[in-house]
Amino acid sequence: MHFPLHPDTPVEGRTLREMFGPEKDIDAMNANMKSLMMEEGLPYGARSNTYNSRLAQELGTWADTKEGGEAIHEKIYQAYFVDSKNIGDINLLIELSESVGLDGAEALEVLKERTFKAAVDDDWEKARNMGVSGVPTYVAGGASVVGAQPYEALEQLMEHAGALKK
Repeated sequence: MHFPLHPDTPVEGRTLREMFGPEKDIDAMNANMKSLMMEEGLPYGARSNTYNSRLAQELGTWADTKEGGEAIHEKIYQAYFVDSKNIGDINLLIELSESVGLDGAEALEVLKERTFKAAVDDDWEKARNMGVSGVPTYVAGGASVVGAQPYEALEQLMEHAGALKK
């Protein structure tokens, strides 16, 4: 499910300093995120900007309908979180599509026509209705936990929802 983390971010993006203000230690924030990501075996680069992910979400929804299209998600992750690229840029999104074997002309048409806008709108509405306030959010049995969580927190959530241990 998609979620509008910062939907008001302009297409050209904005700096993390603009977003969080001068009191936020951006270097410490990046170091903390890098540490968390490394624990999970995920790459992470030092970010200075944030970008609007709306078109990337629409592209990802389209890609999921194509054979092998799920690979686009890793490419978008890499572009944004590792390479600090603007994932709101249509040219970059076409490049990423082609890099995983998707048709660039079709991807461009999907983005220009906003073919998957309604599907992402539905996800955003569903997230609002579920009370999602950040990513990741794990929801089960009417309860939720937000953010990167230790295994034990997720286990407790599942127990609360009535899942049986094997």
